[in-house]
Amino acid sequence: MSDYSEDDVQREVSELEKQSATAARLFDIRRIIGGLFVIYGVIVTVAGITVSDADLAKAGGVNINLWTGLGMLALGLFFLAWLWLRPLPAPVPEAPAEEQPPPAA
Repeated sequence: MSDYSEDDVQREVSELEKQSATAARLFDIRRIIGGLFVIYGVIVTVAGITVSDADLAKAGGVNINLWTGLGMLALGLFFLAWLWLRPLPAPVPEAPAEEQPPPAA
């Protein structure tokens, strides 16, 4: 026989569901994409701010690193704001079949 009671099993299942929901929120694709775009946007923006005159002449007078970096920052912040405004809903555990009421006839 097992040393686990039904309550122990239910408690362990609920703890695993909470951990799974936390992992799903942590690895939400919006967080990853937003974070990477913000990091790369900062790097490219700094490269655009510190551009030399020779590099600026190569690009036809357009500071492409600055504009691209600012665009990447805006996109990354958009993804992070989206994540903050619309977080993933907590998963609703399904009720066991024996607790569900019978269908109305």
